[in-house]
Amino acid sequence: MGGSALHVTPLSANEVMSKSLPATPMTQQLVLLGAASEHLGVLAAVAAKPLPDTQVTLVAAQPYTLPGPLLPGFIAGHTTLDDCTIALQLLVERAGARWMQLGIARLDIAQQTVHLSDGSALAYDWLSIANGLAGNRDQVELALPGAREHALFVHPVEPFAALWPRVAALGDQRPLRLTVMGHDAHAIEIAMAVRHRLPQAAVTLLCGAVSPVADFPAPVRQQLLLALKKRGVTVLQDHALAIHADTVELGCGASLACDVVLLADRTELPAWLSQSGLEQDGHGEMAVDASLRSTSHGKVFGVRSSDASSRTGTLLFRNLHAALTDKPLLAPSLPVMPLHLMSCGDRTAMATWGQYSAQGRWVWWLKDWLERRQMSRYSG
Repeated sequence: MGGSALHVTPLSANEVMSKSLPATPMTQQLVLLGAASEHLGVLAAVAAKPLPDTQVTLVAAQPYTLPGPLLPGFIAGHTTLDDCTIALQLLVERAGARWMQLGIARLDIAQQTVHLSDGSALAYDWLSIANGLAGNRDQVELALPGAREHALFVHPVEPFAALWPRVAALGDQRPLRLTVMGHDAHAIEIAMAVRHRLPQAAVTLLCGAVSPVADFPAPVRQQLLLALKKRGVTVLQDHALAIHADTVELGCGASLACDVVLLADRTELPAWLSQSGLEQDGHGEMAVDASLRSTSHGKVFGVRSSDASSRTGTLLFRNLHAALTDKPLLAPSLPVMPLHLMSCGDRTAMATWGQYSAQGRWVWWLKDWLERRQMSRYSG
């Protein structure tokens, strides 16, 4: 699928721009901050249907991206890193876009300017933010002392994916004690994937004050807890106060012996976003309306990590197209119960729909087929 993703020779921003900058002058500048799946979908859609009189620029520091839903399969050892990564260069060129392979230093909403890590500035007419679960490690360290030194941040996934093979190799040499911190479905998938890859390890899911996937209906929660128990993952409903070299200090006063901590849910907004002046919602993310437009700045669109899906990506492109052509924005279709597909570490998975759930090898094959189909859209 991703084939040669890790073998792409990184290009400088100027080199990429020179390869993909259209010859005709453009009247509008659309800047995409981040290489989350929704922006990959925008680039694929632009390749098929170019936006009129618009220069599209992607800002992403990594030469490739790894969609979050594919991470558990990689952790479990079912796929290689090449299998689940998407090289950005070809996708950008197909879209006729520019690619700034740089980090983001500051976002000046008043001046409609993105300041980049090399000191340059990028002006925009329209801005879209979909940077996935990029974290603010300084803020996490304040809330959880020792996190920077003693824990592995699962997000952003690209640096984590480069480090995970070292942990797995260590676990092949001796039994490890691993703690996955998180309470959502993604954290559960990661915990079961770790357990599958390292069957001799002691794996604990530290889920905080709430039960895992507390927002799921009770029958589904029960099935997920049974799946964790069946695979030997210990669920600990407590929160961490601090992380040390070989222990996690718990809120109850006890210490959890641990060799490796995986932070699956401690992200916090990156500083450039939290300090931008964009209105935030009650969950610490950028506040957007039903059309994915910022509730405080009309020239800015965005996707919250909690809303990320293929349907959201489609809506984002359609509304960016509408905004650029001065047409009414679209609201999402009538809400339906979402179908969740969660891998269970081994080559089985669970499908949940409302209060109903089913699990087995066939669900895993369905999930794998859907993911391969989506990957082919970006790398084909």
